[in-house]
Amino acid sequence: MKQSALFTRTIKDAPKDEVSFNAQILIRAGFIDKLGAGIYTFLPLGLRVMNKITNIIREEMNNIGSQEMLMPALIPRDLLDKTGRWDLIDVLFKLDGVDKKEYALGSTHEEVVTPTIKKHVISHKELPLSVYQIQNKFRNELRAKSGLMRGREFLMKDLYSFHKTQEDLDKYYEIVQRAYFKVYERCSLLDITYLTYASGGDFSKYSHEFQALTEAGEDDIYICNKCNVAINKEIIEEQSVCPVCGNKKLEVKRAVEVGNIFKLGTRFTDSFDFNYIDKEGKGQGVIMGCYGIGVGRLMGTIAEVRHDDNGVIWPEEVAPFKVHLLALQTKNEELNKWAESVYDNLISHGIEVLYDDRDVPAGQKFTEADLIGCPFRLVIGAKNLNKRMVEVKRRDRDEVDLVSENELINKVI
Repeated sequence: MKQSALFTRTIKDAPKDEVSFNAQILIRAGFIDKLGAGIYTFLPLGLRVMNKITNIIREEMNNIGSQEMLMPALIPRDLLDKTGRWDLIDVLFKLDGVDKKEYALGSTHEEVVTPTIKKHVISHKELPLSVYQIQNKFRNELRAKSGLMRGREFLMKDLYSFHKTQEDLDKYYEIVQRAYFKVYERCSLLDITYLTYASGGDFSKYSHEFQALTEAGEDDIYICNKCNVAINKEIIEEQSVCPVCGNKKLEVKRAVEVGNIFKLGTRFTDSFDFNYIDKEGKGQGVIMGCYGIGVGRLMGTIAEVRHDDNGVIWPEEVAPFKVHLLALQTKNEELNKWAESVYDNLISHGIEVLYDDRDVPAGQKFTEADLIGCPFRLVIGAKNLNKRMVEVKRRDRDEVDLVSENELINKVI
């Protein structure tokens, strides 16, 4: 893509109404635009990143056999009344329809997915199964001050699994755990993300969160460095030792939740009389699990932990473009032709390129390239025109290499 065609612009100063770094830097770099507290528009660069993260999540969920679907965001009250959660969920956006019925914007979808699956599952032969969606959620948050890490409208992957036995749920639960860690690995967050024990509430002894270390986080977690797991602060008083090895020396760190998983039991299937027929022809309760990842929250977390003083440092798998190509002295016709040929050559090799072809000062181009944070910066300037040498710099390193045009593809591929 040519940067001259990009309608967005970078901003020199951080917006004064944002306190979170992720929102400040992403607004400055032209990735998102703030519409209201906890409500953001994803601009072209930001949407490219969100789509990359979404595709990673989709691939990993497909790899564990889950089937993608899409449920309505508008949920009739009677479904939430069946589970008692119309009054229990305090962050629901509630509204009246012209049909004089009450609705809620979906903050979670157990009340939709359970009766939907019930229509299609009767026999034990049809279990286990799991389904997921990637869809906007709505929560009327009081503390919408953390940028993409706590929004009132946000993109989320929610997966629901259905099982005949607790043992089968336990087995799938561990499969999902491994899939989540693959997602974090591909988003370059694996080294700072901990499986964190949290309260299971009414459902089980424990639920689990995936907490990524960052001072911008809202949670304190207690880390066992022997087992590489953590405990959420909310259960530390009753579980002051590692639940895996019993270690009492736990290190307190600040973190943000980037995923959570719950064993729901029959809490929701009971509410909808969802049973399956076993081998003996008897009705048995279907056991559920649910598993969530906030896509925007992942993007905000990456911005919080992968940056320097100059801007974001995007991991390759989620970067808006792999290469940011800068043409200097754009009034030089020969240089422009060379830059265009390099641009075309990169694209022909399947490399995503943001080509800064604008007639603006070189300093501005360098500053904006660092702010946007693509993994590779390529510079074509008049001083290297005769030798056809390109400056190559990785965003996460200080070294600059001079590379011939023939060697360029292998350098960045």
